[in-house]
Amino acid sequence: MNDNLFTENLKQSTGMRIFLYLVILLISTLIGIVLADVFFTGDTGIKIGQGISSIFMFVVPPFVYYYLTRKEHQMQELGFHSLTPQWWLILIGVAVMFVCIPVTTQLTTWNENLSFGNNLTWIEDWIKSLEETAKAATEKMLNVDTIGGLLLNLVIVALIPAVGEEMTFRGILQQSLTRKMNPHLAIFLSAAIFSFIHFQFYGFLPRMFLGLLLGYMFYITGSLWTSMLMHFVNNGAAVVLYYLDNKGIIEDAEHFGETQSVWILFASALVTSGLIAWSWAIKKGKVKRQMQL
Repeated sequence: MNDNLFTENLKQSTGMRIFLYLVILLISTLIGIVLADVFFTGDTGIKIGQGISSIFMFVVPPFVYYYLTRKEHQMQELGFHSLTPQWWLILIGVAVMFVCIPVTTQLTTWNENLSFGNNLTWIEDWIKSLEETAKAATEKMLNVDTIGGLLLNLVIVALIPAVGEEMTFRGILQQSLTRKMNPHLAIFLSAAIFSFIHFQFYGFLPRMFLGLLLGYMFYITGSLWTSMLMHFVNNGAAVVLYYLDNKGIIEDAEHFGETQSVWILFASALVTSGLIAWSWAIKKGKVKRQMQL
């Protein structure tokens, strides 16, 4: 009886749900940090430890949260629905991740050139120092030229973040916001928080743009499997590009996809937005037909 009352109170109170999730997130994150620091050492151990930390930060809390607040159908409530849309609609999401590359790289360039002005140079210098530290850590992580290193990076850099971050930001956050507001606003806010939580100012715009694409395709298809696949493709492509760069097969993986052509940028933006709009129209048409039955 008391258990049912607790569950009902959680469903009614947004504040209680947020507080509960933050408590779960804090405890789980601390456990992950301790496990990573105590049991994993050395270069490979540090990578594995980072993966363990990511699991406890992004994967464990959503499962625990939905177990406590949803006694039935936890996986479905979280967003793990079967891939009900046509297979080609799922492939559109993957195609979008490649088509949008010129736009994403251009947003990165614009973001990196943003300035706080002369009066706030100390803030800009501080942020840039943090960004350089994060960049150095990332490059060290991606600096592999063996198949074993490539596969390990695909798991730690691509797979775990794709699963965990989509569960957190689309499965928990976006779905919660969608119940309270217009879905476009919910997707926008979720993407902004998704980008902000990475604490990389000079990567905020491109990461938010990717968050918007992931959010829209999750909402359109109704399945986390879609956004997880898209997220994995995006991160996995970067891992593979750096591997090929380290092997000497390609050059300058960091600036892959950059272009000075306005027409290529325009085409990239047009096709990306067109694919999202078309997918949205398919969803609206499907819902309308269901309502008429």
